[in-house]
Amino acid sequence: MDTLSHLLSLYPMRTALDTRCHFGAPWVLDHGASASGVAPYHLIVRGTALVDGADGLTLQAGDLIVFPHGSAHRLYIGDPAQASSLHTAPGLLRYEGNDGDGPATDILCGEFRFDDDGADGLLTALPPMLVVRTAGRADTQGLNHLIAMLQAEAEAPRAGSEAIVRQLASALFALLIRGWLEQSMAMPGLFAVLAERRLQAALNGMLAAPQQDWTLEKLAAACHMSRATFARLFKQAAGAAPAAVLTQLRMAQAARLLDAGRQAGDVAEAVGYQSEAAFHRAFKRQYRMGPGAWKRRAPR
Repeated sequence: MDTLSHLLSLYPMRTALDTRCHFGAPWVLDHGASASGVAPYHLIVRGTALVDGADGLTLQAGDLIVFPHGSAHRLYIGDPAQASSLHTAPGLLRYEGNDGDGPATDILCGEFRFDDDGADGLLTALPPMLVVRTAGRADTQGLNHLIAMLQAEAEAPRAGSEAIVRQLASALFALLIRGWLEQSMAMPGLFAVLAERRLQAALNGMLAAPQQDWTLEKLAAACHMSRATFARLFKQAAGAAPAAVLTQLRMAQAARLLDAGRQAGDVAEAVGYQSEAAFHRAFKRQYRMGPGAWKRRAPR
């Protein structure tokens, strides 16, 4: 399994695509703050949109914008005060439109819903607003094709469209992150380590074999660096020491194993802890509950 796929597998999530918008300018789309673990997104399939408070950011057809921390936001064209009121209609996707007679914008809207509090480590590694552009880019061809297929199924539903939209949308997050990694000039946390090719061997080792005794020397050797150079580069990229990132990844893997029904003692050994008590302490620091409470919790 490649490093990005392995990382994303530790943070289960579901993709919901639920709204199709067709607006004539002037228009405004206000989205309130989302619950923890819910990241709303918008796909611009035709026309353009401005993002309030984003220093003149203009979204074009083929652009995807996500708000990983669930912050309230506004998309618009023209003077929002002059925008006509929205009207809705049911369908495969809920339809939202207005009576504006200016240039049209079509948007597909949905949410990435992370299954539990264990996703905090992934979401905090993402910026408050994430934009990926696909128009005219060979490196996002797959994402561009996916958007076009979602658009076709949403606008002209046929037999099986609901299942097709659900399956297509499930691939959206991975394609989005891949596109962001290829386009972004700066990124925080885990994704900065993933984007830094010189550090990928260390991150892949932590993900593939969390049970190993990953000392600083071993991680540096995997990247063919001196201990001092590796530690400096890793801290610069991740904003945290290798040991802290290793613990985060081990706890994410432990949460998945507990969800699968594994006993705490077996999980402790599988993620590199010789002492079950030490594993309990580390897990509780990460998730604010012990392994037993985690298994008993009601899934979100």
